[in-house]
This record gives sequence, structure tokens and C-alpha cells, in this order.
Amino acid sequence: MNEALFTVNNLWILVATVLVFIMHLGFSMLESGFVQKKNVVNILFKNCMIIAIGLLTYYMMGFNLMYPGSDFEGGFFGFAGFGIASPDGVAGAIEYADGAYGYWADFIFQAMFAATCATIVSGAVAERIKLNSFLIFAAIFVAIAYPITGMWKWGGGWLDAAGFYDFAGSTIVHAVGGWAALAAVIVLGPRKGKYTDKGIKAIPGHSMPLAAMGVFLLWFGWFGFNGGSVLSADPVLVGLVFVTTSLAAAGGAVGAYFASWTLFKSHDLSMVLNGILGGLVGITAGADLMGPGEAIIIGLIAGAIIPFSVVFFDKMKIDDPVGATSVHLVCGIWGTLAVGIFGSSAGLSQLWVQLYGTLAMGAFAFVFAFALMYLLKVTIGIRVSEEEEKTGLDIAEHDMSAYQELKQTSFNYSVK
Repeated sequence: MNEALFTVNNLWILVATVLVFIMHLGFSMLESGFVQKKNVVNILFKNCMIIAIGLLTYYMMGFNLMYPGSDFEGGFFGFAGFGIASPDGVAGAIEYADGAYGYWADFIFQAMFAATCATIVSGAVAERIKLNSFLIFAAIFVAIAYPITGMWKWGGGWLDAAGFYDFAGSTIVHAVGGWAALAAVIVLGPRKGKYTDKGIKAIPGHSMPLAAMGVFLLWFGWFGFNGGSVLSADPVLVGLVFVTTSLAAAGGAVGAYFASWTLFKSHDLSMVLNGILGGLVGITAGADLMGPGEAIIIGLIAGAIIPFSVVFFDKMKIDDPVGATSVHLVCGIWGTLAVGIFGSSAGLSQLWVQLYGTLAMGAFAFVFAFALMYLLKVTIGIRVSEEEEKTGLDIAEHDMSAYQELKQTSFNYSVK
């Protein structure tokens, strides 16, 4: 392996890592915009802690749980031990991963993905969950559940042996996070006043500019999320992935535009923003396999799914303030199945593998998350009081506000 090529490959993985890191800023802005102003500090606090939790748990056990080693082939469970340590000398550098990148670059790139999975849950349970309960949930889920599902494919496990394909994580990152979000929301219950005898009451977010900027940052970061998953600086393949990623996002916006107009007879910005994200999630499983035309179709369908999915979950009284279940769960499943429809190995057999692969990972993630959240509910509790929910979690949990006028209002109320 040429040392110059190794250096370029490794550098691209690190640049992609930085782009994925920026996605956490995008999630923070998106979720902040979609919640009420009285809960902004709380959602930002959770986003800060999630990336810290993700990095630390991935260091302690996640990386070696997800990648048990070369002896692990086609199995259900393996573990290479606690902590991380690079192989000595060239074994951790130019001889690692066939010279595509080094051990340390591999770890930090994958660690950013782990933190992303937990971020999906934070928005879905916003505005009514206890902070410490959520952080415990996130730490355990990211430390155990996410690496196990990743092990089954990316670590060389049984789904990899079966031919399941997920290039950058439509299922492994997004649908797994979406299933966890769905389980958590079911156990937690909806926000007070969301579902009434008179119907569904909209609880709009406080800042659409913040939400829009968050989506653009996520789109920007997705070039690293998908482009880095090439795992080399291959100029042709990275270029293709950039193209399919962008076209799918654009298709998602257009699909959500028409679908939301059909349903609501209005131009709903939140639907188009989530449509963009849905297109990005949808293409993630097969970004390296699709041509431009297939990418657009996948994005269009993903975007069109969003408004219908949001309405469905609302009718089921599943309260998700940011639409995480629709974007990450539903579009993640769609993107995974799209590999069996449009990919280079498309066909009924591949579609079947894609279907049972995403359902197997989803079942594990849902059951794990549901059991964990229920255990927290019956032990330390997971929901703030009605008074705290009414006042807002910024004051109730943090004694501060993102906006000074809310702090002043709360102070005056407490004096009375």
C-alpha cells in the first residue's frame, strides 16, 4: 500500500468524522426549534450530554462489542474486551483495514455514529422526560443495544453472512434509533394537552429559523456520514455518494411538499424540513449502489411518506415533537428495503434479506428500549410532574432559560 494513498484515505476519514460531529450541532438546532421556548435549555443539555455519553461508552465497550474481531464470523454475539488499544506499529496504521485507514481514525469515525443513534431518541421524548432518567437510558442503550445490532452487520455477524446490506446505517443507525424512540414514547406517554376529547391539539415549536438551519447543517454533515462510509478517499465512489446523497435530499423535499399539500392544503415548512431528512435517511442504506435517478426516486418516496407517517402516529396518540419516528424509523426501513428494489443486487431474494434484517434489528432495539424505559419508570420514574411540564423543563430541571423573559416571568410567579 502506498503511504501517500494511506495518508489521504486516513485524512478523509477524519474530515468525514468532523462532518458527522457537526451533525450534532444540526440536531441541537433542529430539536431546539421544534420544542417550545420553555424547554430549549433542556434539549440542548441532552444533546451536549449525548455526544459525551456516546464517545465514552463507545470507548469503554461499544467499539469492541460492535467489532469483536476477525475470529467472529456469522455469529450473534461477540466481545473483544473493554477499552480500546491500537495494534502495535504498522498493524495499527498502514496494515490496518488493508491500508485504507488507521485504528484511531476507525474508532473516532464509528464513535460519532454511536452518539447519533441516541440523539434520535432525545427529540422524540422532548418536553416531558426527566433528565437523569433519559441520560441513564441513553448510556445503556448506546453502550449495549446499538453495538449489538451493528455487530450483526458491520461487525461480520449473522446478517452480514446472510447478505444483508446497509451501507451507512439506514437501519443500523436510524431505524434502530427510531425503534428506540418509539418504545420510549409509548412508555412515557404524550405531552399534557396534546390529545383531547376535542381532537389533536398542535403544540408548535418556537423557532422555525433554528429548525431550518439545523436541517441544513444535517444535510452538510451527511456528506461525511455517507461519504466517509466509503472508508477510503476513492474519488469516483465518494463523488457518487455525494451526488446520490444530495439528490435524495432534494427529492425528499419535493416529495414532502406535494404530500403535505395534498393532506393539509398548506405549505408546511416542518414537513419539508423533515422531508429533506427523510430523503437523507432513505438513501443512506444504498448511497454507494444507486444512480442519480434511483436516488431521486428513493428521496421522493421518503419525503412523501413523512406527512402520512406523522398523521398516523398522531392518530395512534404517539406524541413525537420533532417527528423522529417518521424520519428515522419509517424512512430508515424504506431506505433499507430500497436496496432490494433498486440496488445492483436487487431482486426478491435481496428484498427478503433486507426485510427480515431490518425487522430483526428493529425487534431487538424496540424490546430492549421498551424494557429499559419501563424499568426506569417503575424504579426512579421517567416523567416530570404536571406542574414542571407546565412551567417548562428549563426552569424545573436547570433553573435557567434560553430566553431571559421566561426566566423573569418564572421569577415573578415564584415570588407571588
